[in-house]
Amino acid sequence: MQASGGRYGQLDARGFALRRLKLLGLAAFVSIALSLATLTNAWLLNELRSFDYLSTVGTPPLPDNSPIVVAIDEPSMAEIGRQWPWPRALHARLIEALRKAGARAIGMDVIFAEPSADPAHDDELENALGTDVVLAGDQTLVEAPQADQFVRTEPLARFTAKGARTGIASVNLGGDGTLRSIPDYPDGFAAALAGIAGTRTQPPPTDALIQVFGPARTYPTVSYYQALDPDNFLPEGTFRDRVVLVGLSLQNAPSIADGGADAFATSDTVHSNKLVSGVEMQATIYDNLAHDLFIQRGPRPVVIAAIAFAAILAAFAVLRTTGWRTLGYAIVALSLIVLASYVAMRLGHVFLSPLGPGLAFLAVAAGQAGLDYADERRRRREITRAFQQYLSPALVERLAKDPSHLKLGGERRTLSILFCDIRGFTTIAEEMKDDPERLTTLVNRLLTPLSDAVLKQGGTIDKYIGDCLMAFWNAPLDDPDHAVHAVRAALDMLAALARVNEELEAEAKRERGPAQTLRIGIGINTGECVVGNMGSHQRFDYSALGDAVNLASRLEGASKDYGISLLLGEETARLVEKAFPIAELDRITVKGRSTVSPVFTVAVGAKKEALERHRSFVQAKYDGVLQAHDVVFDQLQKALPPLARYYERERSRLDPPRHEPG
Repeated sequence: MQASGGRYGQLDARGFALRRLKLLGLAAFVSIALSLATLTNAWLLNELRSFDYLSTVGTPPLPDNSPIVVAIDEPSMAEIGRQWPWPRALHARLIEALRKAGARAIGMDVIFAEPSADPAHDDELENALGTDVVLAGDQTLVEAPQADQFVRTEPLARFTAKGARTGIASVNLGGDGTLRSIPDYPDGFAAALAGIAGTRTQPPPTDALIQVFGPARTYPTVSYYQALDPDNFLPEGTFRDRVVLVGLSLQNAPSIADGGADAFATSDTVHSNKLVSGVEMQATIYDNLAHDLFIQRGPRPVVIAAIAFAAILAAFAVLRTTGWRTLGYAIVALSLIVLASYVAMRLGHVFLSPLGPGLAFLAVAAGQAGLDYADERRRRREITRAFQQYLSPALVERLAKDPSHLKLGGERRTLSILFCDIRGFTTIAEEMKDDPERLTTLVNRLLTPLSDAVLKQGGTIDKYIGDCLMAFWNAPLDDPDHAVHAVRAALDMLAALARVNEELEAEAKRERGPAQTLRIGIGINTGECVVGNMGSHQRFDYSALGDAVNLASRLEGASKDYGISLLLGEETARLVEKAFPIAELDRITVKGRSTVSPVFTVAVGAKKEALERHRSFVQAKYDGVLQAHDVVFDQLQKALPPLARYYERERSRLDPPRHEPG
C-alpha cells in the first residue's frame, strides 16, 4: 500500500509553502494573460459593454437648465405640409422666433453646405443668423487604397459671415456601432454651443465616455411647428434663457432593427433597444461638457494593477482550500468589484471596468479549484488502489470522499485485532502435497468468505500469512463499536465455515470420497497499537503493531488448547458483554508476556441461568475446589453445548494419573 501521509490530511508546512508558490505563479500568469488581453479590440468592446450596463444603473437626472430640443418630426411635417428638406426661409423664421422667445444660444444640427434652389431663401437665413447661432458641420474620414483623407464639410461662408459659428456635429461610433465617446474635435458642435452660451468647458480627455441620462426623448422636446409660434403652442417662458438645439428627431424613436437617419445606439440602448436622435445626443454631449459629467477611462497602469490585485486577492481566498466556500468568496468578490467600479464611476467619474478584475479573480479561484479537483481525484484513486484489497467498498468510498479520516505514517489508536487460522493445515497440506492446485483452491475457498465477513463488518484486512488472516477495526476510519464489529465478524466467520464444510461434505458424497472437514481458531483482543505504514522505503503496508496485536495472535493459538473456536481478550470481553453472552474461561500466561491474561469466549445461545452456573464453575476452578467427579461438569455440558470440549478438558486435568499394572 504505497501512499504518503502528509497529502491526506491538512497541508503540512512544506505542502502549504508549495501550494502558496503555485498560487503565486497562477496569479502572475492570469494577471499577465489578462493584461495582454486588454490590448485586443474584442476586450475593449466588452469593457465598453460593461460600461453600458453600469452607466445606466441609477442614471443621474438631467442637469438644471438642460437644452431644449426642437424636433423636426412627423407632426411638424404634417403641419407644415412639406417633406424634408424644408425651405431655408422657414429656418430663418424659427431662429427669429427662438431669439424673440429669449433663447440664450441656438444650435442648428442641420448642414447648409450648398446653396438652395431659391437664393431668396438663403438671403433670409443669412439675415436671421447671428453670434448666438451654431451651424452644424461634418468631418468624415474617407479611406482609399492610396491614402486616408479627412473631408470637412462646413456651412456656406455667407452664413458664418454674420457671426454664426460652425460646430462639427460628427460623432465617433464604437466597434459595435454604439455612440459612447465624446467627440474629440476642438470645434465640436456641443463645445461651440457651450462657448456662445457663456459656459466655459475644458477639453475632455481622449476617449472620454458619455454619461447618458435615459432613453430617447429624455430631454424636453417640442415640435418644430410649435417653436415657430411659441406664443400660441407653448407655455410662456419655454425658451427663456435656454440653450435650444434644432434637428431631426423622429417622434417614434426607431428601433435598432429598423435603423434610422441621424439616430444612434447609446449606452441606454441595452435596456430600451431604441435609437436616440443625433440632436438629442448633441444635447447630451453639451451637458457632459458643460457640467463635467463625462467619464474618463481608467489609465492602463491602473487597469493592470486592478487585475493583479484581484488575482492576488483570489489567491488568498483559496490559499487553504477550495470548495463551496470558494463560490461564496467569488460571489462576494465579484459584487465588491462591480460595486467599486460603480462608485468610482459615479463619484470619481472614472470608469475602471469590472471585467478584468472579475475575470482575474474567477480565473485564479476556478483554476485552483480545478487543480484541487484533479489532485483530489488523484488522491481518491491512490486511496482506492491502496485500500480496496483491505477494506469494504463502502469504507473505501467513504475514505476516498474524506481523506481527512486517514492519517498515514503511524499513529496510536485503540484497535480490536482479530487473528484467524485454519486448524490442522499442516496435515491438510501433507495430504495434498501431490495436488498443490487443489490445496490452493481449498484455502482460497475458505479465506474468501472469511474475508467477506471481515469486510462486511467494516474491518481492515491487514494481511494473509499462509492460511492465517489478520484484521483490525477502528483504523483507518473511526469505529466506536470496533470490538462489537470484530466479534460479530468472528461469528459470521464461524457460520461461513459451517457452510463451506456442508458444501465439502456434499461434494465428497457425490464423488464417493472422504470428506474434508475444516476447522478454524479465532483470537480477538482490544488495546492500544501503533497503526500506519510499516516496511521499507521501497515497499510498505498499512499495518498495526503492539502488545495488543501479539496477545490477539496468542489467543488464536490458545483456542486450540481449550477446544474453543473463539477466544477474547479481557478488554474485548468488557466492551461487548452487553451485546453478546460472554463466558470467562481461564487466566493464562501466554508466551512472551509475564502478566496473567483472562480469556473469554462467546457462549452463543446461552441462557442467563447457565451463564451464572458457569461463572460459579470458573470461580470454583480458581479456588481449586473442583473435583473430577462433580456433577457440574455433566450439567454444564448439557446447558452450554458450545463449551462441551472445554468442560471435558477441565475434567481431564483433574483426573488422577492412571498407572498400568506392572
